[in-house]
Amino acid sequence: MINKVTLIGNLGRDPEIRHFEGGGKVTKFSLATNENYQDKNGAWQTQTEWHNIICWGSMAERAERQLKKGMLIYCEGKISYRKWQDKEGQDRYTTDIRIALYRILEKRESGSSGLPNADFPNIEDRFESTTQTENSDPASPQTSDKDDLPF
Repeated sequence: MINKVTLIGNLGRDPEIRHFEGGGKVTKFSLATNENYQDKNGAWQTQTEWHNIICWGSMAERAERQLKKGMLIYCEGKISYRKWQDKEGQDRYTTDIRIALYRILEKRESGSSGLPNADFPNIEDRFESTTQTENSDPASPQTSDKDDLPF
């Protein structure tokens, strides 16, 4: 089974970070993706979808420092569903995208390599991000020895 999401979109707000007593961190922000289509009259329309994005641990800190409202980013992660109760005690449901990695797709003010695909993830980034994300979630089992891998 696979639960994987890939998005390219613009941040709808600056990331907000929360710190937990046990040292865990989570950052949340919204991401807008656009789809263009022609309606029945031949006029072009744009449909915007808003996604709730969550990242954990060191990635949460990095996102808070690097990301700003309006930036174009690439991100990969998985769909996560939450059930919670509002102030009136009514059950509410939220769909989040829990990202394992992201890349800024805009040109940087300085230090850009100038390569067209320099901001896309490589295999080392993917492995490092996944390991950090899984071990940074307060609800996940904490493992500190990376040599426990079964291969």
